[in-house]
Amino acid sequence: MTSRLFAALGALVALVWTVGASAGPVLDRIKERGVVRVATDPAYPPQSVQKPDGSFEGFDIDVALEIGRRLGVAVEFVTPAWEIITAGNWGDRWDLSVGSMTPTKERARVLDFPAIYYYTPASFVTHEACDFAEVADLNDKVIGTCGGCTYEFYLRKNLTIDAEGVPPFEYLVTPAEIRTYETDTNVFDDLRLGCGVRLDAGMSALPTIMEAIKAGYPLKVVGEPAFFEPLAVAIDKGDAEFAAELARIVAEMHEDGTLTRLSMKWYGVDLTKAR
Repeated sequence: MTSRLFAALGALVALVWTVGASAGPVLDRIKERGVVRVATDPAYPPQSVQKPDGSFEGFDIDVALEIGRRLGVAVEFVTPAWEIITAGNWGDRWDLSVGSMTPTKERARVLDFPAIYYYTPASFVTHEACDFAEVADLNDKVIGTCGGCTYEFYLRKNLTIDAEGVPPFEYLVTPAEIRTYETDTNVFDDLRLGCGVRLDAGMSALPTIMEAIKAGYPLKVVGEPAFFEPLAVAIDKGDAEFAAELARIVAEMHEDGTLTRLSMKWYGVDLTKAR
């Protein structure tokens, strides 16, 4: 009887050990696989864009590739919707988000933010034919932006940014209506139709707005940036080892000038420090 009990207990321990080993932490799985799967946006230039041949380019792409290089693994990009990424509970569908995400209290309930890699000005944009000159001119107007992002939170006056070193901000505009889109670059397509045709204005990252103007969109920036948002790499909640390794790598990329070099390459300005 005793020997059977010990045999059963031994089998149970072996089973638990096997399950635990096969479901090890994210960093171990990445190393074993030789690939880190990175969630990013396929249409958010100059941060990230998927080209016709299926490859990716942009600031976030270069940052992700450098993180992969320093981890000693290849990088595979996937493109889930923004709302799915920020919802957490990824279920091993991808390992890491390098997608210009602002760490907020709400997101920190389901995600961890190991390191901030740059800061970007959040700005208002309108059709070049509109006569809006200051942000205050956008009160009681129809403003478009991405759904579930910091720009929507700002427009709804419930944005909380907890990162250290971020300049304080004020809510400068009260829209008559907020229209949300899958990504804020889709706002530009409606803005380009004319002043007030579908939207009066939009809100996005200043580098993204400038990239659209460079691409020929008839747009202009309105006023000064509303706030500067810290942008961080994100992982699913609960892997301290992976978070520590990413924090180490990003700190190293700050210190050795890699992030500054990539910022200058894609933006023409160093956005690695809050203004």
